[in-house]
Amino acid sequence: MSPTETLPIKEVLAPATQEEVSALVRGAYEDETPLYPLGGETSLDFGLPAKAVGRGLSLKGLNRIVDYPARDMTVTVEAGVTMGALAEVVAKERQRLPIDVPQSDRATVGGVIATNWNGPRRYGEGAIRDYVIGISAVDGRGLPFKGGGRVVKNVAGYDFCKLLTGSLGTLGVITQATLRLKPIPEQSALVACSVPDAAAAENLLAGLVTSKTNPTAIELLAGPAWRDDPALAELHQTAAESLDLVVGLEGTGAEVEYMVRQLCSEWASMGIAAPLVVGEAGALWQRLIEFSSEGQSPLVLKASVKPSGTTALVAAALRLDPNCSIQAHAGNGIVIIKMPTIPAQGLSRALVGNLQPAAAAHHGQVIVLSNPSGAEMTHQSAWGAIDAPLELMTTVKRRFDPKDILNRGRFVYVEPR
Repeated sequence: MSPTETLPIKEVLAPATQEEVSALVRGAYEDETPLYPLGGETSLDFGLPAKAVGRGLSLKGLNRIVDYPARDMTVTVEAGVTMGALAEVVAKERQRLPIDVPQSDRATVGGVIATNWNGPRRYGEGAIRDYVIGISAVDGRGLPFKGGGRVVKNVAGYDFCKLLTGSLGTLGVITQATLRLKPIPEQSALVACSVPDAAAAENLLAGLVTSKTNPTAIELLAGPAWRDDPALAELHQTAAESLDLVVGLEGTGAEVEYMVRQLCSEWASMGIAAPLVVGEAGALWQRLIEFSSEGQSPLVLKASVKPSGTTALVAAALRLDPNCSIQAHAGNGIVIIKMPTIPAQGLSRALVGNLQPAAAAHHGQVIVLSNPSGAEMTHQSAWGAIDAPLELMTTVKRRFDPKDILNRGRFVYVEPR
């Protein structure tokens, strides 16, 4: 979908510099016109449907690599640089930003930071907020500000790098970021097995806590999307309705070979006779990255719970719809649920009456990643229970965007009084 189909935008502005961004935001502030920041436009469904007619603010023109001192393992880029373009540049120095993002040829650095997107490697490599060490942005009055730098420093007051991560473009328009990089591992592999139910999966997940291996990713998969995957077909020959556990391993050649042998041995002692080993797992690994955005699902949800609650949330989702497809970053308690249809009982009742209480039982919440229909998108259904920090978040919002022009109405804040 184009931004004009998803958002109430009457025109799209396309600045090419931070100065132009500042001028455009300043003009919007003066005439109180809502602005909707746009990156690669891969997450336009994320957040509440916008109602106030305004202008789009495309950051695609800010697409330059500003500084890349490879020996320092940092890179400074403008917000419109795509994750794919960044990966291509730093790969020449055998480096990477180990954040897995679907549609990396479109997804931009600024958009990934604003939506706080993290994929399978988060378990072993950390989240995007761990890699943003410097940031520049423009607030809701058109004033530029920045924080951090090329090295990690202590700060007084707001930590802008972490404050803007996950803010959905509501506190400021990100224009530039400095990112920490890591070396590209020499080798990788995926080790997979099938288990009959959530209880069996929980047993294996508990074993990974004390494993002598050091996984990069721990993925628990369920549903038709994975039963039809050619890379996992061997696991489903005898148990079509099983859950799949996939563990990602990375390191030197010797390290990966040792970890594969060790994990297979540990699983054998727990009754897993013949795990599937996928070496240099390009195709399957890419599917794990792209799962949330592939196809045209009418409803995509994301639950965040304590890791110990992952299997319980997976079981709750399967009870709600046995035909849903699930990818759980089990080591982190992140569960992506793709529904084949809107639940028969309705979105609000399914979430408020079923999945959100199941998540709350494990100190978590469920939010809506994508609902193209826009039906039943209330604050409660989109963002889960509103908890104590909401008033503080709203106070910060008013400090950075006093006229509420940035992504008005799309995030969790209390409506202006």
